[in-house]
Amino acid sequence: MLPIDGSEMVAIVIVLLFLFDLGVRITAIIVVPRNRRPSSAMAWLLAIFLIPYLGLIVFLIIGSYKLPKKRRDKQQAINDFIIETTEGIDQVSNDHPWPAWLRSVVELNRHLGAMPLVGGNKARLIGDYAQSLAEMTADINTATRFVHCEFYIMSYDPATKLFFGALEAAVKRGVIVRVLLDHVASIRSPGHRRTIKQLKKIGVSWSFMLPVQPYRGRWQRPDLRNHRKVLVIDGRVGYMGSQNLIDRSYNSRANKRRGLQWRDIMTRVQGPIVNGLNAIFITDWYSETNELLLRETEAITPAVVFDTDDALDCQVVPSGPGFDGENNLRLFLALLYYAQKRIIITSPYFVPDDSMLYAITTATQRGVEVQLFVSEIGDQALVYHAQRSYYEALLRAGVQIWMYRAPYILHAKHFTIDDDVAVIGSSNMDIRSFSLNMEVSMMVRGASFVRDMRVVEDGYRAQSRELTLDEWEKQPLRSTILDNLARLTSGLQ
Repeated sequence: MLPIDGSEMVAIVIVLLFLFDLGVRITAIIVVPRNRRPSSAMAWLLAIFLIPYLGLIVFLIIGSYKLPKKRRDKQQAINDFIIETTEGIDQVSNDHPWPAWLRSVVELNRHLGAMPLVGGNKARLIGDYAQSLAEMTADINTATRFVHCEFYIMSYDPATKLFFGALEAAVKRGVIVRVLLDHVASIRSPGHRRTIKQLKKIGVSWSFMLPVQPYRGRWQRPDLRNHRKVLVIDGRVGYMGSQNLIDRSYNSRANKRRGLQWRDIMTRVQGPIVNGLNAIFITDWYSETNELLLRETEAITPAVVFDTDDALDCQVVPSGPGFDGENNLRLFLALLYYAQKRIIITSPYFVPDDSMLYAITTATQRGVEVQLFVSEIGDQALVYHAQRSYYEALLRAGVQIWMYRAPYILHAKHFTIDDDVAVIGSSNMDIRSFSLNMEVSMMVRGASFVRDMRVVEDGYRAQSRELTLDEWEKQPLRSTILDNLARLTSGLQ
């Protein structure tokens, strides 16, 4: 065998690298688009082709948007349990005529998330940040059986000190207190160690959600997060919405330097729907601890069912990577296409996929009035600029865009359809909330609740300025380039 000189060795290495690179690209074309929406597949393929090795490494780390199979199996098991134990509970009042299309949306939600539509509920909106903390604290102080507390971010600070104090007092009274908080979001929050120390001190049962702890065998895509905000007291009172348990500045030095304050909304609910919220907690508790809280699920219908003219029909809609479909996106799209008169959307992070953009612009072409409330400024640069990239298309389609004035971040997440239906919860209208985050939304049928939501929307409008197409067309070129680059990254899911 003839010896190989240096130049031949270099040539062999170059050929091998070329073949490896070609193999990566061919494999990517086959693997990446599978079961992935075209826009997302294209974004990943661009990343892998333009920066092959780095793009490949990033794809291997965060390319899968599904939870591990064991967790998905748990989700399916408890979905089956919910269906078995709630047969017949779907019956609601027919005193007021339903929109012709609503039954099909209810069936869609039931099929996707297992939760039924239930009647006989009361719901009250709380738009003041401090008031919602105070009311949740007051209700915890009345607990006699259990408190189930689940929040994306939970922090022990001056704003939440009384809330933690109520949890501690409940434990001392013999009340079972269980707490869930998202792992990554919480450890990134200032004062995280102090918060965990306080949870241990007061003696609650607690667990991280979606922990990223590979050394303990707990691993999934690290940016899959549980973004839900749910509080249930004794199965008789519940809260859900957009607000985290933390000071409204999020205790961030950068936020305080800019004077940023979060504007949120929570809903206090009573009636059978509280069991739906409790089922969300029970599902997540089971997923994280392997403990199925059967005792808390035995009483399917609470004692109090409100039989009044203004009683509400409500349906809890869970969503996230534990489900096969994008439950929240499907619900939102169905409602957008059914709207006949008016759609008013509030979303702090509005980065729609193609299907949602078409649904909104089609609505305006059908003669439906569409308004969108967003923040004038952003707290997350990449999302803020990706969101801005859609403004021109929306404005040209006839969408009214209202920008909530600085220094507030409008963090509320809800929308109304005509005068009949409202949806409120933790879900933004962005690709992350549709595919990567575990979210919870509540669809409410009831004219009184929609009227209350209209009051909230009027309040937003009074604190906002309308963005016009003339103003937008004066944006500098550098802003357009930055917005469009940020838009490309939004598809990497």
